Amino acid sequence: MKPSDLTILFDNHDPAGGPRTLWGFAALVRVNGQRLLFDTGSNGPALLRGMRAQGVDPATLDQVFLSHQHWDHIGGLDAVLDANPGVSCVLHDGFSAHLVEDIGGLCGELIVVGAEPRELAPGVSSTGRLEGPPDEQALVIDTGAGIALVSGCAHPGIETLVARARALADAPVRWVIGGLHLMRAESVEIAATVTALRDLGVEWVLPTHCTGAAGVAACQRLYGGHALGGGIGARVDFAALGATAQR
Repeated sequence: MKPSDLTILFDNHDPAGGPRTLWGFAALVRVNGQRLLFDTGSNGPALLRGMRAQGVDPATLDQVFLSHQHWDHIGGLDAVLDANPGVSCVLHDGFSAHLVEDIGGLCGELIVVGAEPRELAPGVSSTGRLEGPPDEQALVIDTGAGIALVSGCAHPGIETLVARARALADAPVRWVIGGLHLMRAESVEIAATVTALRDLGVEWVLPTHCTGAAGVAACQRLYGGHALGGGIGARVDFAALGATAQR
């Protein structure tokens, strides 16, 4: 069976206490033989260091998926395109027209997603562009062991993204991974958001990047051992966790 997993390559948290981290997020997704880079962090050299540390060669990537146009999610793109100019790039039509044109001239295939969901490869889809601000798309993965949603910052609201993914897959979302954008939220809003995820049927959460310490703590309180630790090098093996009894 081909591996189905996700590894965080760039994050503003390093559980191993390595060199100074930078603000941003990027992760490698492997599913159905595809190798997809979700976002690129804020800095190319730091992203490439994270890739090397995890044994990831940028030249082997099939696709780069960009959730939204903020610098901390697209800053490493040039380094990836230098190493793999034939890679396909997925962005949405809320990106700057000038940036879309520039990226189109630097990558292989350019895929511009609109407001409607779009399949990108077997088992891999975009939610479509959802209103922020800024507008954002999230990644929906049919892992073979359930549906996973990967979020850059969840500017449209993580509940909105999960609801879109549920409708797209016609199945519950088992995993939510990435930034939940709770770092400036009040405690009542944080509790309501995490409770809403549980009520939507989400079984596992990996909150990181812009979730904030209070948001991570709230996930840990509600989800217990089903709240996974994030940070550089964190890995989610969907097949292994998918065999775990549902909550």
